[in-house]
Amino acid sequence: MHNKSESRSTQQKNLLRVLLITGMFMVIEVIGGLLTGSLALLADAGHMLTDMAAIGLSAFAMWMAARPSTPEKSYGYHRAEILTAVINAVVLLLLAIWILYEAYRRVFEPPHVLGVPMLLIGFVGLAVNVASIKLLAHESASSLNVRSAYLEVLSDAISSVGVILGGVTIWLTGWFLIDPFLSAGISVFIVWRTWALLTQAVHVLMEGVPTHLDAREVGQAMASMAGVKGIHDLHIWTITSGLDALSAHVVVPIGEDRDEVLERLQQLLRDRFGIDHVTLQIVEERSDRVQVG
Repeated sequence: MHNKSESRSTQQKNLLRVLLITGMFMVIEVIGGLLTGSLALLADAGHMLTDMAAIGLSAFAMWMAARPSTPEKSYGYHRAEILTAVINAVVLLLLAIWILYEAYRRVFEPPHVLGVPMLLIGFVGLAVNVASIKLLAHESASSLNVRSAYLEVLSDAISSVGVILGGVTIWLTGWFLIDPFLSAGISVFIVWRTWALLTQAVHVLMEGVPTHLDAREVGQAMASMAGVKGIHDLHIWTITSGLDALSAHVVVPIGEDRDEVLERLQQLLRDRFGIDHVTLQIVEERSDRVQVG
C-alpha cells in the first residue's frame, strides 16, 4: 500500500509538471495559429486546451481517489480516476469531429498559411510534447487515468509532426491544401487511439473481468487447491487501475479446516494473479447454501 501511495504521488507531480508545460506552449500556439492562419496549429492549440483540462482533471481525480472511504462510499473515490478517463476520451472524440469538419470546409476554401512560422512552432511543440511523454510514459502502463493523459500528449506529439510536415510543404511548394489534409489525418489518429482507451474504461465501469485475467483459469486454479471441492458465484472486477477484486463461494468437505483453505486461496490469488482484494464465503459440501445444478 505504501508503494501505491508513492506511485500515486509521483503520478500527480508529473501530471502537474505536464500541465504547466502544456499551458505555456498552448498560449504560443494560439498566437502562432492566428498569425499564420494555420488550421493545423489552431487545431493543435485546441487539442492542448483539452489536454490542460484533461490533465488537471486527472490530477484532481488522483487526489479524490486518495481520500479515505466513508460509510456511504465503502470503496472510497477510486472510480473517480476511471470516470475521468471516460470524460477525457469523450472530449477527445468530440474535438476530432470538429477538426474533421473544419478540415473538410477548408478543402474547398484553403486559406493562405505562413509556412516558416508554422514550421518553427511545430518544432517547439514537438520538443514540449516529447518532454511531457517522458514524464508520463512509465506510469501510463499502471493507471488508466494517467494513460488517458499520456495518450492526449502522444496525440499532440503526432500533431506537432504533422504541423512540421505541413510547414515544410507550404514553405517549399506553397501547397496550402496540405494543412486541412494533415488536420484530418491528426483527427483520425486521435479517434483510433482514444477509442481503445474509452472501450477499456467502459469495461471497468461495467465491472467486466480485468483484461489481463481469465475467469475460467482463476476458477480452475482455485478449485484445484487442497481442501476445495468446488467454486461457484465467482466474480472478478476492477475497482480502479491496479486494484482488482474477487468474490466467490468456496465449497469444502465436512470437517475441513476453513482457515487453512482461506489462507491457501488468498495466497494463490495474491501471488499468481495479483488479486489482493478478496472476499470468499466458505460453505461445507452438504450445506443448504451450496447450489446444485
